[in-house]
Amino acid sequence: MKGAMAALQLCLWILAVKVAFGKVCTSEQFTKTGECCSMCAAGTGLVSSCGQEDTKCQPCQDGVSFSDSESLSACRLCTHCPAGIPELARCTPTQDTQCECGESFFLWRHGNSTSGLCAACSMCEHGSGVVRACGPLGNTICERCKPGTYSKERSYRKPCVPCSRCTDDEVEIRPCQPYSDTVCMVKDLNILSRPSGSDGPLEYPRKPTLNEETENRSSPAPGSGSPRLTPQDQGGNNNNNILVYVSVLAAVVLGLLLYVAYKCWKSCQQKQALVKARADELNNVREGEKLHSDSGVFLDSHSLQESQPSKGSKRDSKQDTRLYVNLPPHRQEEVEGLLAEGGSRSWRPLAATLGYEQDRVDDFGRGQDPIHTLLTDWAQQEGSTLGLLCSALARIERPDIISALTAPSQGVSVV
Repeated sequence: MKGAMAALQLCLWILAVKVAFGKVCTSEQFTKTGECCSMCAAGTGLVSSCGQEDTKCQPCQDGVSFSDSESLSACRLCTHCPAGIPELARCTPTQDTQCECGESFFLWRHGNSTSGLCAACSMCEHGSGVVRACGPLGNTICERCKPGTYSKERSYRKPCVPCSRCTDDEVEIRPCQPYSDTVCMVKDLNILSRPSGSDGPLEYPRKPTLNEETENRSSPAPGSGSPRLTPQDQGGNNNNNILVYVSVLAAVVLGLLLYVAYKCWKSCQQKQALVKARADELNNVREGEKLHSDSGVFLDSHSLQESQPSKGSKRDSKQDTRLYVNLPPHRQEEVEGLLAEGGSRSWRPLAATLGYEQDRVDDFGRGQDPIHTLLTDWAQQEGSTLGLLCSALARIERPDIISALTAPSQGVSVV
């Protein structure tokens, strides 16, 4: 018992001496005689552990095993690159196999397995910096930022950076921390000020009076040739600009409304003129019927229109303003019969001359009586006069139909 206590005291004494002289046992293991156990250098591996004697190591086999750092462990077997991944560097006693896994990836192996796979690199969190960047040598190695350094972002490659220092004109608001830089503020801001020569409480900045604002606006700053604008002046300028923009927008909207109103008024005027012209035409017809009825002769309205030539006994077809819709039914049937004699070669060119599109003409052709459908549809349009129809017939060279339209009617009957 006494011998064991003596050996322990001896070991402690030897350890104290080495610590005092700066010799610390890196392996933290000792032989039974109190000697610090040696560590196996890089490229060598443990054969027998430290005990009665010191640690025994042996070199790693080139291309078979490796040891990349000083340790008390055996050599590790070399890793094989995954299928399809090229090899950057072969395995050596001091370095494992290096594989080309690509950007932001590294070769990962599970335990002592010789097969590896490409895994995503780890990122250093806030407050930590990169000691070794991720790459062929392995995953990212991070370290907590030491005092005087910081890292405020997550990164694969950025180390901790030195903290900023406030200048003589600045005061430190918040000291540097591992995850944020130093915060400084200019001393002349005077957020909290104490009157000079007084020990009273702190005074908060007060709003300048009206007289002080007037003086500040009128007096220029030292060394400058123009007066200093206050925030109120700048706000007034902004308000003036807004008023100008609103005025321009209102003028544009008002102009558009006036234009729309003018177009509507013009359209109404044209419609009223057309209604008035038709009313005058009907009045003339009624007056003619009344005059002939007084003389003992009765003419129907269509016969009266046909028997009122402007000059001579025949009326110029180009000046005929009578509407086709008012033509007697038997005369309309006669026109349709003459058009039917030529087949589609007659009425289709007529439809095109009257302004119909090809699709509309094809729709007429699908019906049972396309000629009657064409003329009935055209008669419902505004301005469908006999003069216009005669002009269209002249273009398609149908003078026979023009003669039938302009021939005097036999609709006179004696009462």
